[in-house]
Amino acid sequence: MKNREWLRRFLLLAVGGLLLFLSLGCSLEEIYLGFYVDSQSAALAQPAGTDDTAITFTIESGESVKQIAGNLKAQGLIADPELFRRYVQYKGLDAGIQAGTYTLRQTMTIPEIARTLQKAEAEEQQVTIPEGKRLEEVAAQVAEQTTISADSFLQLAQTGWSSTDLPQKYPFMANIPVTATLEGFLFPDTHRLALNATAYDLMDRLLADFDRQVTADIQQGFAAQGLTLYEGITLAAIVEREAVRPEERAKIAGVYANRLRDGWPLSACPTVQYALGYRPDEQTWWKRQLYFSDLEVASPYNTYRNLGLPPGPIASPGIDSIRAAAFPETTEYYFFMVDCAKNDGSHLFAQTEAEHLENFERCGGVISSP
Repeated sequence: MKNREWLRRFLLLAVGGLLLFLSLGCSLEEIYLGFYVDSQSAALAQPAGTDDTAITFTIESGESVKQIAGNLKAQGLIADPELFRRYVQYKGLDAGIQAGTYTLRQTMTIPEIARTLQKAEAEEQQVTIPEGKRLEEVAAQVAEQTTISADSFLQLAQTGWSSTDLPQKYPFMANIPVTATLEGFLFPDTHRLALNATAYDLMDRLLADFDRQVTADIQQGFAAQGLTLYEGITLAAIVEREAVRPEERAKIAGVYANRLRDGWPLSACPTVQYALGYRPDEQTWWKRQLYFSDLEVASPYNTYRNLGLPPGPIASPGIDSIRAAAFPETTEYYFFMVDCAKNDGSHLFAQTEAEHLENFERCGGVISSP
């Protein structure tokens, strides 16, 4: 009797609930979907995978929710296409899914993916800025890869930046003299921009990247050597132009640290190349072969003739060169030059001038570094 009474009450509640849903305008299908989705709460909270790599997902115009669910499954973004389809249908999100391109990840749940698919990403353009390029080269790269003109980018980087709100947005810019350009602070990386991006938009992105990458410990590393952030980036830019092999960056920085500490000229060939400027005959900003006469060029950037660091950075260093300049290797070396016996960019290091001259003569007297 007790079982019959329990069954009777259950049926009454079920019928009452059904009548209530119907009175509210809910169809039997909606009722079923509601029960189904609620019963799958654990599966809805479980992402398809643990790989957080961004995946570009494209929805073509006219694709059905079933097709979209199948494509999501094929790219490893969801585990259950039927659950995805029923979830977006129950939540009324199916009509809001737009054709377009999206950035998704395996670590996103079905509800997160469904919400993301409600707004397609705007079409983008991409620019890659390599390490070790001077301002004019960066501007040329920008113009080649984006809709931003070289002139507008140069104008902002050379003189226009100080009259914008960028120094207020990025406190580290207080280290940059107001009469200086942003040479050295255009952080090398790949950046994505809207199709209608301006020179300001890109500059904002570059400076934000610098602010994020050049952390407090790096700035403390410069300070420990008696260098300001601006001086540290100036040194890092020289290291960037000198070093070819990653394992030599900190050693090269150590040579320059020794020279700065002991009052020696840096005698850095890249600073002479920077001073010489564009070479029309070679179509490059970095003269390929330096001669003794080149070392006499009258310029504050000529670190053969002037003690200390040059007035500012000569290029945009990457994070590895910045870290090398902030944390140089402790070394007894004061000289280095390209190892002529190898073709891998490695250097010969020397403690004394006599050792360095021996290396120099063995390599045929070719000028390449201190």
